[in-house]
Amino acid sequence: MLKRAGETRSGSTGWSRSALSAWPVPHSHAPRFFCRTERDASNWSTERLKALLLPIRVEGEEGACEVTEVSKLDGEASINNRKGKLIFFYEWAIKLSWTGTSKTGVKYKGYVEIPNLSDENDIDEVEILVSLAKDEPDTNLKTLMKQEGAKKIRDAMKTYISTLKTEFTQGMILPTVNGEHMETAPQVAPKAEDRKMAARSSTATSQTKSIGVKIPTCKISLKDTFLTSPDELYRVFITQEMVQAFTHAQATLEADKGGKFQLLDGSVTGEFVDLVPEKQLVMKWRFKSWPAGHFATITLNFNDKGGETEVCLEGKGIPASEEERTKQGWQRYYFEGIKQTFGYGARLF
Repeated sequence: MLKRAGETRSGSTGWSRSALSAWPVPHSHAPRFFCRTERDASNWSTERLKALLLPIRVEGEEGACEVTEVSKLDGEASINNRKGKLIFFYEWAIKLSWTGTSKTGVKYKGYVEIPNLSDENDIDEVEILVSLAKDEPDTNLKTLMKQEGAKKIRDAMKTYISTLKTEFTQGMILPTVNGEHMETAPQVAPKAEDRKMAARSSTATSQTKSIGVKIPTCKISLKDTFLTSPDELYRVFITQEMVQAFTHAQATLEADKGGKFQLLDGSVTGEFVDLVPEKQLVMKWRFKSWPAGHFATITLNFNDKGGETEVCLEGKGIPASEEERTKQGWQRYYFEGIKQTFGYGARLF
């Protein structure tokens, strides 16, 4: 009998957190090939659905509604390779909690139930049941959530199904030679020269740290565009569950002025200096290998481009020897990680 794969996801956004002197890097950018004919996608699906549903927020004349919790996510998902053809199985029962805030500041609570997200149902036929919590008075915010909120929830489920059939399935259809399935060689490990350079970088920063010499610093700037609103993108950077989703690692953060944050199992730490919802984030930011006590100042400006959001990053006080690594890290593991996790992909500048 064939056994479920049950493997931990490690695709283009997987992380390795072993070095003090380097950004966490993907385990492999090459697709992994399996001899098994079935692959369990349940854990990956749970993580992806939460990441897609938690950012949902809608606004109208009545006020605003947002998903605050994924309170139930029961089901399973798997992929079968039968004679070179992929067959998808998924069945989920989902319950969300939502909060509505009227223009006058009155708050209402309710639920969204999705009883039948399944491969047997067309996505446009999936039921999305919106209700108010017990004893809550009727409000037009419920209608807003039933109409505009349900649309965004349905779009999130479409994104989940699309990524399940693309990103997660890499390596499921094996190449053949004379009808025989063949294993693909694993990606080559980093060259010895690269490892030596990383080691030298670590040694240099450690020496700087020990002798207390003032280090030369530089500025960096990046610009990127995301297919979402400034409000939703801003929330990605300040919501712990969403940060954990796009970094695929433990994170803690306090999204208040003076609040501390810790990402990637402690490899990145810092403090929020200023938070302007939908507009700007300013933070003290450092990588673990930098000289003790040295922080850069990172400023993120969110610009509404009508259906898209342009993010402009400015970094000051970056150790000069870390300039390129810091730029590549932000572009690859923040910006690209967010796009791949939440479906906000767009052209780069």
